Amino acid sequence: MAAAGSIVEYCGGGAGYSCGYCKSSTGNLSHGMWAHSMTVQDYQDLIDRGWRRSGKYVYKPVMNETCCPQYTIRCSALDFHSSKSHKKVLKKMLKFLSKGETCRGEPMESHAEALVAPAFASVSEAELRLLDAGEEEACALSSQEPCMGVSTEQEMPQCPETAAAAAPSQAECAPRAGIGADPSKPPCRKAKELRKERRLQKLLQRQQEEPVPEPQAVLLKAKGNQQKSIEDFILEALPDTVAHHLEVRLVRSSPASSQFKATFQESYQVYKRYEMVIHQRPPDKPSTSQFTRFLCDSPLKAEAAPGAPDCGYGSFHQQYWLDGKIIAVGVLDILPSCVSSVYLYYDPDLSFLSLGVYSALREIAFTRQLHEQSPDLHYYYMGFYIHSCPKMRYKGQYHPSALLCPETYIWVPIEQCLPKLETSKYCRFSTEPGAVDKDLLKDLDHAQVLYKMTRMPYRVYKKKRKGQNDEPSVREYASLVGQTCAERMLLFRH
Repeated sequence: MAAAGSIVEYCGGGAGYSCGYCKSSTGNLSHGMWAHSMTVQDYQDLIDRGWRRSGKYVYKPVMNETCCPQYTIRCSALDFHSSKSHKKVLKKMLKFLSKGETCRGEPMESHAEALVAPAFASVSEAELRLLDAGEEEACALSSQEPCMGVSTEQEMPQCPETAAAAAPSQAECAPRAGIGADPSKPPCRKAKELRKERRLQKLLQRQQEEPVPEPQAVLLKAKGNQQKSIEDFILEALPDTVAHHLEVRLVRSSPASSQFKATFQESYQVYKRYEMVIHQRPPDKPSTSQFTRFLCDSPLKAEAAPGAPDCGYGSFHQQYWLDGKIIAVGVLDILPSCVSSVYLYYDPDLSFLSLGVYSALREIAFTRQLHEQSPDLHYYYMGFYIHSCPKMRYKGQYHPSALLCPETYIWVPIEQCLPKLETSKYCRFSTEPGAVDKDLLKDLDHAQVLYKMTRMPYRVYKKKRKGQNDEPSVREYASLVGQTCAERMLLFRH
């Protein structure tokens, strides 16, 4: 399918508007343009310059002026290594699918009842270990002589006269001398030492009884001890009688495929509940038209260029189906170099499954899968990293990740950026002296313009517009998109 060219209409900077992160009423500043159509390569180049889309509106924060600077963040999917917390989420999902249990062991249906369950019903494995340790310590103490003069019973208050009459003499209160340890018996040993000794004896006995393993068996055992990848968790074989069945489907949203159209209403209902419960929006706000503009409409057209993955490039919805119902949807853009995450919404009743983390891990695995079909595609873009908003710092937990320098547009490992962000909200991450934007606007005359349905370079356009000077606006646009995109995309002019 041939790709249509990019046609954009620059909207300028405008006045500040409300910020959803720090709640400032006018502190959020950005440049924007309306994309009537856009190629995937143009959008790839734009997000690598700090742009981002919301529906068909593409915007770029004014980084050195906005209240909450938003830095583009990407993760190298091929080099990604999951943390303990990531694996915990994957294991939780496996446990839920296979046994219908959450991390605390309660069935899905009784999740809300856990608040009133008896205390002993939700004792965790760690708490059981503490109880066992307490019992073992008590057993160890019982082998020693008890402390003198300590009572575990609560004493009743007495009046001074009764207390004086009941008080024993000083001689009776004096502690008696102990007889000491019996020299004919071995000294007391702690229970912990005894357990270690028994465990060592059992291990030695087992090694003597077991045959010497063959080299191949040793190799397989060593391989089994390696850290499990995301794919190992996702593709792990479940028993035949599972409690729940999860299926992930990729459907094209622009242009809308037949599968997307057939599931539109069900997907929208999940979005509506998500917005009402998670973001406290009134029922009339998440309308079908708002849902369509925000998460379904896209300027990206379907492209199946050479080297593209089997699904092609463009905009998609990745639907998570649990037992035949949609429970979550990840809105994605598949581009020449990356999978770009646009948004995620899910059924609030399943929040205990940590679907935000789970879907991100699935999308990283999906990026790896696409890389096998399209070698140039190997990054996972997570949108914006906002260090000044603590709730948005979670994106930095996917390693290895890098942030985009807002001045040179080079990628810098996030570990090098964080110390700077601790001292200043806006930072230049590049440390190379004299480094500048490599795609800096050099020649405005070569920028392409669409005027009266005709494509022309800016030098021709300005001759046709004698007496009407819009060069400041065109120059600002071309500087923000860079020389390459300015020469490829068409800037619509009235």
